[in-house]
Amino acid sequence: MPKNFASTGDLAEKKVSFTEIGRDLWAFTAEGDPNTGVIIGEDSVMIVDAQATPRLAGKVIEKIRTVTDKPVKYVVLSHYHAVRVLGASAYGASEIVMSDMARAQVAERGKEDWDSEFGRFPRLFEGHESIPGLTWPSLTFSDRMTVYMGRRRVDLMFLGRAHTAGDIVAYVPDENVMFTGDIVEYRSACYCGDGHFSDWPATLEAVRAFRPDAIAPGRGDALVGEEKVNEALDLTKDFVLSTYRPVARVAQGGGSLKEAWSAARAACDPKFSTYAIYEHCLPFNVARAYDEALGIDNPRIWTAERDKAMWAELQG
Repeated sequence: MPKNFASTGDLAEKKVSFTEIGRDLWAFTAEGDPNTGVIIGEDSVMIVDAQATPRLAGKVIEKIRTVTDKPVKYVVLSHYHAVRVLGASAYGASEIVMSDMARAQVAERGKEDWDSEFGRFPRLFEGHESIPGLTWPSLTFSDRMTVYMGRRRVDLMFLGRAHTAGDIVAYVPDENVMFTGDIVEYRSACYCGDGHFSDWPATLEAVRAFRPDAIAPGRGDALVGEEKVNEALDLTKDFVLSTYRPVARVAQGGGSLKEAWSAARAACDPKFSTYAIYEHCLPFNVARAYDEALGIDNPRIWTAERDKAMWAELQG
């Protein structure tokens, strides 16, 4: 069992890939680190998820400039987590877009989440001094918003709660490609510490209903082709249910959080222990699953102090 807290021991630089998953649609991936999507329209570029710092966003911009010189006009943020949003300032976009719920979560818990994730992911926050502050959207929507980039249409949609209460996807119908954020992961652990286990499977099926030809997931490789897309959806659903069900049985039977932890490990270790950030995520996932099973619908706010106390109880 690892002694290092969260991802503090993961200091190795990751290999970046920049994969075209449809015409003028790209996925910036990095071996299980947070992904960024790139949508190139007729006159501008849309980013889907901004990276943790302007420094990391600069790596995305370098890749973009190998395929287009069009300006970045839109930064779409799939949810509020710091590793997704705090690099937004680097793009110089005129519009930053979130769901209404994601903006509310920035207001409710954005600073606490920043402090928490800063402690969990030191490598991702190298160069954090250049972060100007919390990232606030200029545009929000509740269920659906359509952006036209010349003739290219992008549908931004809330399909249901999953990784957070405010997750959105970006769908490009002319290529049948979807950017899902952390609703979908590929052979990388789902972080469920702010999630909604009971809703997540239905949200995955809402993604599947589009029958996308390609998906840029939140973490892991770009997914091109129906077989890969369905594999990722199935693996993500299995991860969520395999985590929640044993924890819920323990919690609803009056068992302790530590007993729920052991039950989750027994169910998940054989299938998922090789996944990126698995050991990091599991304590947070078990703690949230335990709360949800006991009827706590709104995830409790993680703070740097709560992170360490929970880690010591479960991973220590």
